[in-house]
Amino acid sequence: MTSDKNSKYSFHSLIRFLLPVIFTIVFLYLAFKDIELNKITKIVISAPIHWIIIFSFTFLFSHLIRAFRWKFIVESIKPAASMSHLFGATMIGYGVNCAVPRLGELYRPLFLARWEDVSRSSILGTIVVERIIDILALGFSVLISVQLFTGDLYSEIVWLKSTIYIVFALMIGLIILIALVVKFKDKFYKIILKFAGIFSNRAAKFLGEVFDTLIKGFSSLSGTKNYLATIFLTAFMMFIYGLNSYIGFYMLRMNEIQDVTFSMGWILMTIAAFGVIIPTPGGTGSYHLIVIAVLVNIFNFPEEAAGAYAFLTHLISYVLFVISLLVIVYLVNKSRAAKGESIETFLSVFKLKPDEK
Repeated sequence: MTSDKNSKYSFHSLIRFLLPVIFTIVFLYLAFKDIELNKITKIVISAPIHWIIIFSFTFLFSHLIRAFRWKFIVESIKPAASMSHLFGATMIGYGVNCAVPRLGELYRPLFLARWEDVSRSSILGTIVVERIIDILALGFSVLISVQLFTGDLYSEIVWLKSTIYIVFALMIGLIILIALVVKFKDKFYKIILKFAGIFSNRAAKFLGEVFDTLIKGFSSLSGTKNYLATIFLTAFMMFIYGLNSYIGFYMLRMNEIQDVTFSMGWILMTIAAFGVIIPTPGGTGSYHLIVIAVLVNIFNFPEEAAGAYAFLTHLISYVLFVISLLVIVYLVNKSRAAKGESIETFLSVFKLKPDEK
């Protein structure tokens, strides 16, 4: 019986590992199947180094803003959280996502909780809040793109309008649900325990802990100052994302093909974000497919230039995330070793300390 369970678990683990890899391969094939790779290579090699540096710094700055926004979200849980810890955890999370899709969303708060010595469950809940804000920001950004585009963006991207409607409907429903849950948390908690207890005490305990985690996260963003700061920083972050996308045109000399505008960068950024949402390692494949489709079909760039843009912008982000992950972990372990503490490994972050929750 135990052997059957282990075999079933191993099979499910294998499937979870293989599916993102298969998606990545399929998306990459669809993205580049009609493009001559040697032409892409020539375009990438000729990219001006100063624009690569500007693109890289703007990219890192956008994530520094994200970390700064996180500071206001976690303030009620950990006042005056270290910006170096927040930024480090943010970059580590994205670095982990480059290897295992979505694992970074769990790894990032766990790393911060260890650094700041706070409740893991409280920090985990803030990620849920942050992702809700991100999805709402993306929805509004797409609406702005629709206004900026000179034609009918919904006609050009047939799935966009229905996706936006579904996203906003789900988000409004989720926000209402969260407001009710926070207001009547004690009643919801008892209902969950009673319902789960029908099946097993273990399930009831697990769901109770999950509920407690979410409540702490939902309640983390409080105070007028924190609300206003979060809204402002979200808007500023989206602006920098759009600017980074716009800089990419100059990095690939696409301004020599036709005039480029910030509006084009903004529209590309908002649509490309859907490629990053798809669970492939670091958005590999899905990002390339959507970026190339937008640049070729909407902005009429040659396929080789579009392919070079998708390849180089993604490569830079991937390299920066992985290097940040390695450097930050090295610095953390160097600091721990100097204090005579044990070295952190990848799995140690998931382990509870004796007094940790």
